[in-house]
Amino acid sequence: MAQPVNVTIASLNKTISVPTGLFINNEFVLSIDSKELIEAVNPATEEVICSVVAASPKDIDIAVSAARNAFKTTWGKNVTGFERSRLINKLADLIESNAQELAELEALNNGKPVRIARDFDIGDSVQCLRYYAGWADKIIGQPGGPHFLSANDRAWKVAPALAVGCTIVMKPSEITPLTALKLSELVKEAGFPPGVINTVPSYGSVGGAALTAHPDVDKVAFTGSTVTGRKVMEAAAKTANWAALGICYNSGQDCTAGSRVYVQDDIYDRFIELLVSKVKAQVIGSGLDDASGGGPVVSKGQYDRVWSYIESGKQEGAKAILGGVKRTGKGFFVDPTIFTEIRPDMKIVKEEIFGPVLSVGHFKTEEEAIALANDTTYGLGAGLHSTDANQCMRVASALEAGTVWVNQYNILNNNVPFGGKKQSGIGRELGSYALEEYTSVKAVHWNFGEQLEWPL
Repeated sequence: MAQPVNVTIASLNKTISVPTGLFINNEFVLSIDSKELIEAVNPATEEVICSVVAASPKDIDIAVSAARNAFKTTWGKNVTGFERSRLINKLADLIESNAQELAELEALNNGKPVRIARDFDIGDSVQCLRYYAGWADKIIGQPGGPHFLSANDRAWKVAPALAVGCTIVMKPSEITPLTALKLSELVKEAGFPPGVINTVPSYGSVGGAALTAHPDVDKVAFTGSTVTGRKVMEAAAKTANWAALGICYNSGQDCTAGSRVYVQDDIYDRFIELLVSKVKAQVIGSGLDDASGGGPVVSKGQYDRVWSYIESGKQEGAKAILGGVKRTGKGFFVDPTIFTEIRPDMKIVKEEIFGPVLSVGHFKTEEEAIALANDTTYGLGAGLHSTDANQCMRVASALEAGTVWVNQYNILNNNVPFGGKKQSGIGRELGSYALEEYTSVKAVHWNFGEQLEWPL
């Protein structure tokens, strides 16, 4: 068995016990054939927090076998929707009661401020689990067997999969495995049968590759970004607040980060002033500091990637009116950077940066705004701000995105489907639509006595 480690958070004068093994069949175990470890790093200090076991392909086989066995014996069609609902609700209750410690661990390994992780991400996960617990006894369709989930927005995928009766093999990001392992303790405490949920930290090229190619995995669900908090800055009344939220939330490491903003010419100058003042007010610091509204980016690799885009923006002629200068000292901190004087062909405009980098352009007409907004290969989310209701209806219809926000941004609800167009994903998460991703419909034709005349 793999032993937990005690992680000390000096600034809070407390210690958290963290599992380090592979969570298979409700036990934390060592690899069957590998000594490889994954180092979890604190992005605010660049120090190693602890090391966890890295799953090998053989470990993946064992985890998938455990999930398949559970599906055939203690889960799937072998347990009622009422029981699935009870267990999902129990897990939600345990996450809620442990929210503070989970948020502190998330801040330590991910860099996200504790209050953001606790009140928004973990709070949303609890509500998501409870939402799908309500669906568990109302499912029409047959569940699939073992599902491979690789995601930071775990509840969005785990909750509907459990509700319909699927079993799960979860591979958390090798950069941030600690919270997923801590949550696995709660899975066992909630009373889920062994093998229903398995958590196997591994490198993408090893465990991820083994799972995606595994013949006994019925579905693969993958997301590479963090869940958006549903209640962030609900009181924001001005467009500049929403634009600032769009790029500052989670230091821009969000699948719906609003990295392009287009402003009508006659309000452009005033809007820029407001936007800069709003973004300047955001405190970027340690996630364990209550004053921080944003933390470091998650890893050295992501830090280098974001800075390569910032330098590209400068080289291609964009003007950095805020940020764009590296900090000294430790930590993968990237201060919010705003570029103006942009062109559609610039990398910072065309590509997904996944960091706090915002490109601001301008337009004259509604038609030009729509053309600029749709000039992208992505289509997950878009937002528009206007006091003209007719214009809001026209533009919302014309924007090529799976989610469109009107006079707000990044606010999600568990009962509303979420997903993208173009290169921004296939299928939908959340709402009743997510259940369809984890079930299949079977038609049975039964002859109750009609005789077939032959020949025809």
